[in-house]
Amino acid sequence: MNILGISAYYHDSAACLVSDGRIVAAAQEERFSRVKHDHRFPTAAVAFCLSQGGIQAGDLDLVAFYDKPFLKYERLLETYLAFAPAGLRSFLTAMPLWIKEKLWLPDVIKKELDYHGKIIFCEHHQSHAASAFFASPFERAAFITFDGVGEWATTSFGRGDGNHIDIMAELRFPHSLGLLYSAFTYFTGFRVNSGEYKVMGLAPYGQPRYADTILRELVDLKPDGSFKLDQRYFNYCQGLTMTNRRFAELFGGPPRRPESPITQREMDLAASVQKVTELIVSRVTDHVAELTGEKNLVLAGGVALNCVANGRLLREGPFERLWVQPAAGDAGGALGAALFAWHQYLGNPRPSPGGSDQQQGSYLGPAFDPQEIADFLQERGAPAKRLEPAELLEAVAGLLEDQKVVGWFQGRMEFGPRALGARSIIGDARSPQMQSVMNLKIKYRESFRPFAPSVLARRVGDYFELEVPSPYMLLVAGVRPELRRPMTEQEKSLFGIDKLNVVRSEITAVTHVDYSARVQTVHPETNPLYHQLLEAFERRTGCGVIVNTSFNVRGEPIVCTPADAYACFMRTEMDYLALGPYLLDKRDQPPWREAGDWREKFELD
Repeated sequence: MNILGISAYYHDSAACLVSDGRIVAAAQEERFSRVKHDHRFPTAAVAFCLSQGGIQAGDLDLVAFYDKPFLKYERLLETYLAFAPAGLRSFLTAMPLWIKEKLWLPDVIKKELDYHGKIIFCEHHQSHAASAFFASPFERAAFITFDGVGEWATTSFGRGDGNHIDIMAELRFPHSLGLLYSAFTYFTGFRVNSGEYKVMGLAPYGQPRYADTILRELVDLKPDGSFKLDQRYFNYCQGLTMTNRRFAELFGGPPRRPESPITQREMDLAASVQKVTELIVSRVTDHVAELTGEKNLVLAGGVALNCVANGRLLREGPFERLWVQPAAGDAGGALGAALFAWHQYLGNPRPSPGGSDQQQGSYLGPAFDPQEIADFLQERGAPAKRLEPAELLEAVAGLLEDQKVVGWFQGRMEFGPRALGARSIIGDARSPQMQSVMNLKIKYRESFRPFAPSVLARRVGDYFELEVPSPYMLLVAGVRPELRRPMTEQEKSLFGIDKLNVVRSEITAVTHVDYSARVQTVHPETNPLYHQLLEAFERRTGCGVIVNTSFNVRGEPIVCTPADAYACFMRTEMDYLALGPYLLDKRDQPPWREAGDWREKFELD
């Protein structure tokens, strides 16, 4: 039986194919369209999923959509009526798309797919919960979903058991942890639904001096983690911005203009909302653990990508084991809808838990065979050396040892927002210059942004205060104390962004200013080639850690095809590109010609 899951029309639209309960393929539309966070119907992602499954739309038995449009429409109408006439401009902006497309989804799906079979609609938080629990390694678990808003729910929790999930309670719009975090994302000058991870990365540079103000003025927080937001400070219900004049007065002036210098205020605001978020998450999880009695917890929803909060949950409990859906945001709703249809709607059992999850390392996107890559290189006139696998691994490990930056394009593309060693840019984690070089010359992004380490799974405990797998880069842990470098008195006195260039550890390129790291453990079972690369680097250097960042530049989606990878390679100051079995040296390439400034094509937030 073939089930297609779809998420669309908010942000990060995606498609997923589940065949007889197995996840065959999943991908975000942005990777094909090259429009970051593309919200449109995922035509190309659907086409890929069907092709990967060797089927056509007529072979589908069921299509599952990730939320219920009429309930969402009801929430929008009720909200606009409650704030009328203040929300007229926002109402006039939103309604044409609803009337044209979103209320006619069955017809849109049938037309787009040329499909005339059964269509079901899951509730938004059902899709999130299903993506977390049914893909997890647990037979039983509590689940919590945190995001901006679905139809009405913004947070939900419940229990998963076998092939069934049961939502026990929910928090409803407009009271939302995701929207609270997005309000500060907007106010600190970053793009909502895109820049929240920048706020998380900025937080360690600041002090949480506004946390008490947030809890006193904005958030009425209860002991069980439920809360209400004082809507006098927000504008998202009725306007086109997240915050209003009263919010600005509370925090010392207007929002930071995008691309303007980041001040200590923004750093302190980031630290403050991060602290409040962790407090709310901690209270909710304590309440859910007490209510459900479960030992395992699974998470989904956009807030579940807050790996700092996840790391704290892992360290402090109350749950013994934690699993987070790698595509925790709306893209993962396509996966959740398909798994919900297979297990709960159709009643099919889950596979017996064997200690591993069903996500297959999240390598669920397209792959390109050597002949396809060779054809592209020949067509492009790009000089390259074809190497045997062992030769390629030794060559790339040697380049990393020599402080070169390498684009790594191998196997199936990742599903979700993280590059996990299939579409990655890699470097030497020991290099004091690597963070600055990658941020400013490769990624063209803010200098404060930290980089994540890829570490051999068997050696994670040698480098980080982490004793469990973290294959999806969703847990933050401290660098081990014995690897840290003591600060001088002068270094200790630095404030804000001045902390950036201080060497903090033996793996300084992946050590954030608070001695933390967003860890990816690399396993031979899910990505043998990447694992072998780390082993080759370890043999040369004694170090089992490298820098891993996503293969893209700011404002652009992660690369999908060889053409995408080559273009990114040539547009940046990357040194080498490992494109399947081919190794490309930047110095050998013909001049890159492109009309105008290519960065103008992307809206750089």
